[in-house]
Amino acid sequence: MVIDTAKAQQQAADLSSQLWNISNALRGGMDSSEFKNYILGTIFYRYLSERTEIYMQEILQEDNLNYEKAFADSDYKPIVEQWSIEHLGYIIKPENLFRELTRKIIKPNGDADKFSIEHYERAISDLTGSTLGHNSEAAFTGLFDDMRLQDSRLGDTVSERSDKIGKVIARIAEIDMDLQDQQFDVLGTAYMILIGLFQSDAGKKGGEFFTPVGPSTLCATLATIGLDEARTVGDCTCGSASMLLDVKKHLATGRVGHFYGQENNPTTYNLARMNMLMHGVDYHNFSICKGDTLTNDTYGKEKMIVQVCNPPYSLKWDANTTLLEDERYSGVGKLAPKSHADLAFVQHMVYHMDDNDGRVAVLLPHGVLFRGGAEEDIRKYLIKDLNRLDAVIGLPANLFHGTQIPVVILVLKSKRNGNSDNVLFIDASKEFVQGRDQNELTTEHIGKIVNAYVNREEIEKYAHVASMEEIEKNDYNLNIPRYVNTVEEEIMIDIEQVTKDIGNINADLQKNYKELEEYFDELGITFPEGL
Repeated sequence: MVIDTAKAQQQAADLSSQLWNISNALRGGMDSSEFKNYILGTIFYRYLSERTEIYMQEILQEDNLNYEKAFADSDYKPIVEQWSIEHLGYIIKPENLFRELTRKIIKPNGDADKFSIEHYERAISDLTGSTLGHNSEAAFTGLFDDMRLQDSRLGDTVSERSDKIGKVIARIAEIDMDLQDQQFDVLGTAYMILIGLFQSDAGKKGGEFFTPVGPSTLCATLATIGLDEARTVGDCTCGSASMLLDVKKHLATGRVGHFYGQENNPTTYNLARMNMLMHGVDYHNFSICKGDTLTNDTYGKEKMIVQVCNPPYSLKWDANTTLLEDERYSGVGKLAPKSHADLAFVQHMVYHMDDNDGRVAVLLPHGVLFRGGAEEDIRKYLIKDLNRLDAVIGLPANLFHGTQIPVVILVLKSKRNGNSDNVLFIDASKEFVQGRDQNELTTEHIGKIVNAYVNREEIEKYAHVASMEEIEKNDYNLNIPRYVNTVEEEIMIDIEQVTKDIGNINADLQKNYKELEEYFDELGITFPEGL
């Protein structure tokens, strides 16, 4: 599936406008880094509610019943509850449906029916409580923990909090959430828009949690070339899970056996699980775990067909020597430096590659290509000993929120398909459209990069197929300018001709001055000095 980046940007702009209006309703004693959780949590609750309604409409159609009537019937109620748990993983009672909460806000039937934040609290509690003891419990536990509806900063009284959250629910009810036509990660995009709108509150690290459309699409495309489906797909720093979901879009059949993800930030860990569910991934088809990937590998022995990743750049990490006993790092005998964990993430992914058809596409800072010490040894191990590095692709600067540095994509494959004696280098640093806040990769730019990767041919000032001997001569330094010459030739200047031309110009000027003096004399005007 080819993602229309122009359409994605338009959808993002429309959503941005709506979220700005919603955010204004929450201005007050709480900064944006906290109240964005109420917006995202409510978007998610609306999705789960509407998914319940669609499912119940389908299964009750033949019985000529709606959900409310079936739930009120003592014979039908246990059946629809069982169906809901088995198929959806949760139960939302009819009185807790999002449209019912919205109705209480917009058109209540008297004061007793008027919306209260306590209705919302009970609805969320009922939903999460319905999963306890079932297979879906792990997927739903703590999902709404960041949405603290009793926080006094929303208001000192129940009435004040109800009014504020009621405005949010009413505004979110107006958002077009046809996920079948969504060209982008709804929750992830919403998160980034909120970060951008309130940057002073949220700080500069929002980009760690969401990969923009262009780079995400490019990684997913490169990692899935030639694949109809994938048994396992993983992202060891999954953030909002946007790249995991992008992989699904780029498989010919869209079929993924199981998604694996890991995220250390608790709020974003919740966001990732929400996102998977919102994009139609059943709770038993994904395992998103919380924890530090580098020191706590939740994948176990699992091997992945496809892995994509945009880890936090140049992360400081423990690098304790006891980690040398970890199979992920033991092959080199050295750990990535404490100040730059970038290649430690790569080692993790390489360890989890499927031996027959494992693929990795990872976004990293350029320093991984040329820094010395342990990083040089890791590069040599990946290239010479394992022969897994397939391509190095340089991208433009300022593609990501929060950092202007240019990045590189490393593509690794367990089977090199006839290319085991070379590595492809692509300099795509000029492939972008300049945006107001950050640069963008368009569909055309992505297509050019992917075509160059697939064709694997020499393209002047753009792509070079480097032999292993060439890389070895460079001491496994992968800095792209060593392999792709992008220097423009200087135009030769004929000094003698330039001097002659200047002389001719001066002669013409003197002639013009003399004619002007004659005109001034005829008019009786003094010729200006210095002219």
